[in-house]
Amino acid sequence: ALPRGGVPVAAEVAKVLKAPLDLVLVRKVGAPGNAELAVAAIVDGDPPDVVLNREIVEALDDDELRFLIAKERPELERRRTAYRGKRASLSVAGKTAIVVDDGAATGTTMKVAIRALKRRSP
Repeated sequence: ALPRGGVPVAAEVAKVLKAPLDLVLVRKVGAPGNAELAVAAIVDGDPPDVVLNREIVEALDDDELRFLIAKERPELERRRTAYRGKRASLSVAGKTAIVVDDGAATGTTMKVAIRALKRRSP
């Protein structure tokens, strides 16, 4: 599930499927002056992953983009601590993973979540 909105939806899906539920912690990187417009998204993990919204990013220089991403990392860390505590992610290796959110405005956060999960060999 993508917190926060995807968690109640995913909980129902997991319940019906009798499947485990885990979180993919993603943080949208908003455009300067328009935080709702995703220029990128970062996902918690080792290593952290970044997916760029290429059409939007073209309007930013590299330093500005690096600054925007760095600015969101502490919030991603805070959320990991709040949602997971010390609990590790469930392994998806060799399993079917269903990624759930409550909406997808630009699709960037869903794209980075899927990309991050693919690196874990589902």
